[in-house]
Amino acid sequence: MDAFKFLDFSFLDILDIALVAILLYYVYKLIRGTAAINIFLGIAIVYLIWKLTVALKMELLSDILGKFLGGGFIALIIVFQQEIRKFLLMVGSTNFTTKKGFLKRFKLLSNMRKNDDFISTDVDSIIDACEEMASTKTGALIIIQRNNNLDLVKQTGDKMNAEINKALLTSIFYKNSPLHDGALIIEDNFITATRVILPVEKDIIIPARFGLRHRAALGITMRSDALALAVSEETGQISYIKDGEFILYNDINSLKDLIKEDLD
Repeated sequence: MDAFKFLDFSFLDILDIALVAILLYYVYKLIRGTAAINIFLGIAIVYLIWKLTVALKMELLSDILGKFLGGGFIALIIVFQQEIRKFLLMVGSTNFTTKKGFLKRFKLLSNMRKNDDFISTDVDSIIDACEEMASTKTGALIIIQRNNNLDLVKQTGDKMNAEINKALLTSIFYKNSPLHDGALIIEDNFITATRVILPVEKDIIIPARFGLRHRAALGITMRSDALALAVSEETGQISYIKDGEFILYNDINSLKDLIKEDLD
């Protein structure tokens, strides 16, 4: 039985492994589809080689690799600054809690106390407007704010304070409208900014049929917990983007249900 002593795990050992696995999963989720994934894999391989050299008591090589990994900490922060920022946003938001969790409830109660007439986002009007714009191949980019504040990007556009309705949304993105360029920001049930310039995510691989509008949608959803809807002016396709990923849906009604669930 002495040969199997290495299998003697304590509860803390199992917890340690589980936490590392969860951490690696979220790191992979953050950098999946980006150029950073190759760098991450390279670092992981170097780390495993270093642990192997330590176990085999290869002192010279293990010392070199150990100093390389230790001294590269600052370089890693620079390389992965966008991914680290998004990870911290995830930790600070409700992404690690249930959709019916305490923070969501607290946010809703706070909004209701600030405004007795608080109304939830009119998702039906938003999607109906997107469907109409899709039929005419009118390009559009709609960002729905959730927990993370979007004031920094809103400052790049024109302020607005108008309640959502289908006619207003379609008129804003009409090709001859002075407000059609850029993104539109929605908070609760109000349009709060138009012609917003969003950060364009360049270091991602997406199909060629998607352009700057979709890259901008990916960029803002990678940097915040906002939801994005992009209508392609080439194909008329409506894309739903969340957490830096394209979310698949079956039909318009299922898309409405998805967004309503994400906003709960």
